[in-house]
Amino acid sequence: PFFYLGDTAWELFHRCNREDAELYLADRASKKFTVIQAVALAEFDGLHTPNALGHLPLIDDDPTKPNEPYWQHVDFVVNKANALGLHIGMLPTWGDKYNSVWGIGPEIFTPENARIYGKWIASRYAKSDIIWILGGDRPILERHLEINRAMAEGIRSAVGNSQLITFHPHGGESSSTFVGSEPWLDFNTTQSGHVRDRDNYLYMERDYRRLPFRPVLDAEPGYEDHPNGFNPERGWLDHHDIRKSLYWSVFAGACGYTYGCHDIWQFYQPPHLPVNWARTPWKEAMGLPGATHVQHCRTLMESRPYLMRIPDQSIIKSDNNISTDHIRATRASDGSYAMIYIPSGQRVTIDMTKISGIKVIASWYNPRSGEARPAGEFATTGNQEFFPGDWDQSGRDWVLVLDDAAKCPH
Repeated sequence: PFFYLGDTAWELFHRCNREDAELYLADRASKKFTVIQAVALAEFDGLHTPNALGHLPLIDDDPTKPNEPYWQHVDFVVNKANALGLHIGMLPTWGDKYNSVWGIGPEIFTPENARIYGKWIASRYAKSDIIWILGGDRPILERHLEINRAMAEGIRSAVGNSQLITFHPHGGESSSTFVGSEPWLDFNTTQSGHVRDRDNYLYMERDYRRLPFRPVLDAEPGYEDHPNGFNPERGWLDHHDIRKSLYWSVFAGACGYTYGCHDIWQFYQPPHLPVNWARTPWKEAMGLPGATHVQHCRTLMESRPYLMRIPDQSIIKSDNNISTDHIRATRASDGSYAMIYIPSGQRVTIDMTKISGIKVIASWYNPRSGEARPAGEFATTGNQEFFPGDWDQSGRDWVLVLDDAAKCPH
């Protein structure tokens, strides 16, 4: 088990040459990402526009006839990522290659060739650090389900259970809606979408409790530097939006989170045209603050017993709305610690009896810097109000960390 901290790099294999791929991967490894999500048969005319080295992926658009030079470049990127400690979240294809309800397509998959292609691509990367992601941002009818099922069966025939398989749904949906009963599905993902204050914790709550039990995460929340709701007049999503969707979902029970930057997933730079108002060249966008801030959540999660963490809103006793100021709480199942994300610097009242032991050590964790500062010692009785502004008003959001003094890691 590990904390899934993903980055969205859909066009990595298609638009990046080897030098750029190395630059990007080194940056993400330095920021403590663990998974890079990228597409083998890319969205932007991935079948007919050559990759950065001039190669197409298939011969005659036939999934059973891979073009070897293209895949040698994919090999290079996968190997570089793995050498840096990164898994590749590999989408064998974008969804328009089997459901072109929108996108360029063309539709090339049938259940028969999807099974062959799935077995071939999984065999090629059977020894690599890969997580398979089917779906590719499309709704699926029965015939589409048959294609995805056949591809999953092809993958399983090559790697057994040694590599995980999940499914990337279209916006506002979860994999559980479409393939939740499929035996090949190892964990659920959602695409909560590119809208400010999307209540992605509700997605996590639903799938966290769904049977059969599977891990869940938000694999496509709002991207940093993306126009809010696809409308530049409504502003642009920023690092504060990133942190909210991150902590809201993780504290609601997610096993991780996928960050995204609107400029990076498409590797925007001239002569490529901007998609959906991309405005920052991708090499510059690598320095946006959200990509640095998300690592601090991973650090915090790994600082306490990770597999004991459960969601628990009952610890919050103050009023708690479901809009931009929503507070989210998680704790250890044995009560040894609790963490409360406060997005707007507001006061919060906590049920201290939820913490084990007789004394609680409180601290404020800064999700922008990863720094922690003491906030006092308290009894594990009654309710206690906390206010981050008592010591620092320099930021909008904070994590209150409460530890059983007898088990505190510090």
